[in-house]
Amino acid sequence: MVYGYQTKKAAAPGPDGQVKLLVAEPTDKVGPLPGVLWIHGGGYVLGMASMVHMSRAADIARAGLGVVVSPEYRLACKAPYPAAVEDCYAALLWLKEHAVEFGVRDDQLFVGGESAGGGLAAAVCMMARDRGEVNVAFQMPLYPMLDCFDTETSRNNHGRVWNTRRNHWGWRMYLGPLAGRAASGVPPYASPARQSDYAGLPPAYTFVSTGEPFYAETLAYVESLRAAGVDAACDVYPGDVHAFDMLMPRRAQAKQAARAFMLQYLDAIESRRAPQP
Repeated sequence: MVYGYQTKKAAAPGPDGQVKLLVAEPTDKVGPLPGVLWIHGGGYVLGMASMVHMSRAADIARAGLGVVVSPEYRLACKAPYPAAVEDCYAALLWLKEHAVEFGVRDDQLFVGGESAGGGLAAAVCMMARDRGEVNVAFQMPLYPMLDCFDTETSRNNHGRVWNTRRNHWGWRMYLGPLAGRAASGVPPYASPARQSDYAGLPPAYTFVSTGEPFYAETLAYVESLRAAGVDAACDVYPGDVHAFDMLMPRRAQAKQAARAFMLQYLDAIESRRAPQP
């Protein structure tokens, strides 16, 4: 039984220089494992790759169930869209190309992240489907930041950690020149809720709390996937604390969410495959 992981630094060729990567490998890993691209949150303007240590992806690596790659993507305060999503996509290509080196099954490349990282995870999956260079077997966008327009739960939201004011700020920074455009002028790679074709996207699992801004857009994303014939599941927890599993990990609800996530991940290991093109 594996009870830990070690980290290495790497770099992927990106659209504007090297994308720094943090690779978390299980200690004494056995056999080829899924490769997990895990993207940190922070409203597109904050955060760092090392946040992976407090994420659900750390549980995966610690349990010896996957090799996790966390990209240090460019933040919106320095480079707005499409910098972040292109950096994350470059990291996914790097994971595919280095699968053998890191003991990764290239037919089990998974993509996940929390908050803005969840939004980027969804966008990367859309980009992968459309470009045809790499196949993703499973996506895990947790309480994802998907919609640059107000929803019924992101409008007038006063939830803890993240709220309407901060959400507007994050989207303005990330969209840059696209901010203020009509819905038709915002591409789905920037705001995945603008997507009109969900067919062919990877099966998905997510969870979200009822009082946080991203509740409505998370449910809408899951329903859109299902309507397109994509297997998608979502667990819902009461509360208004965004990223409660990371910020309050000792609470019973956070432990429940972590267990449910791991069960979904274990099921994905058994059932999700996507051979590379």
